[in-house]
Amino acid sequence: MKRLTTIILLLIAICSHAQRVDFSVVFVPEESGNNITRISNAGDYVCLPIVKRNSNSVSWNSNRILGISPDGTQLAYISNRNNATNIFLTDLNKQGGSVQRTKRQGVQDFTFSSDGKYICFSEVRGKECQLFQTDAKSGYVCRQITSGARDYSPVYSSDMKQVFFAREEKKGFSVWSYNIANNFLATYSLGLNPSPVSGESSYFCTRISAAGICEIWKVNYENGLEECIVSDPNRSFMSPMISPDGRWLLMVGGSVIESGNVRYWNTDLYACHIDGSNITQLTYHAADDLSPVWSGDGKKIYFVSQRGDAEGTANIWCMDFNY
Repeated sequence: MKRLTTIILLLIAICSHAQRVDFSVVFVPEESGNNITRISNAGDYVCLPIVKRNSNSVSWNSNRILGISPDGTQLAYISNRNNATNIFLTDLNKQGGSVQRTKRQGVQDFTFSSDGKYICFSEVRGKECQLFQTDAKSGYVCRQITSGARDYSPVYSSDMKQVFFAREEKKGFSVWSYNIANNFLATYSLGLNPSPVSGESSYFCTRISAAGICEIWKVNYENGLEECIVSDPNRSFMSPMISPDGRWLLMVGGSVIESGNVRYWNTDLYACHIDGSNITQLTYHAADDLSPVWSGDGKKIYFVSQRGDAEGTANIWCMDFNY
């Protein structure tokens, strides 16, 4: 996929076969009108998911670094401080510092509960990754939900009856659920990054094809109906996030900048209708744009990116969603 030559200016001359990106650029012309604004600063030590690239593709971790409270007032993020990764909260309506919400060692990803009272997160402990729940507003007390496995990307159902998550197993990743009332665990199908649909017995998730490409699927866990929503033979899509009005899917996708002998793969934000139609690329910067979440009213998107910083330091950014 070729882009306008203005984007190519983000790529500095190749030196010793290594490609360098001018991260100091805040936005490129294709992003004008999106009102892209930085929310954090270097002192917030915002984590950036691991990205790996070569001349033919890009792959990345899909852990949820950001979260928005259901009322849209609190922005939570994972920060790396004092050799530990933890969740910090900041009030979007006030100026000031962040408040630490967990006191752990290796928090990987998290989500707010549908009622805004709790945060569920995963934490790496040795070879295991376990799920915990904590109060969203006070204290460090945690309730352990799973153990003895490698569990990631927890997310609450809208009725607060279940926590869906991805479990890494020998055959790959599978979507599981934890019943909050009776502590019962259930497994449904292959996939990761579950995003449950409000009012339905279904969820969107990421699946890896036989060719190693990540696709977006919709799975009904009551009748077993499975449908591939977004697929491209040349690039991956991950991290589906349903808009508050239920009309759009937000996701991260691979993209490539090409000009002459320069070919640079990176990650950008995309959106499509809930049925997979009208796939639209939202960002075009040569930096990696990752871990997007909707604002409470669905009019803005928050994401993590190294853009706007000459050293490539990750920060939280906000952009308008004009669709």
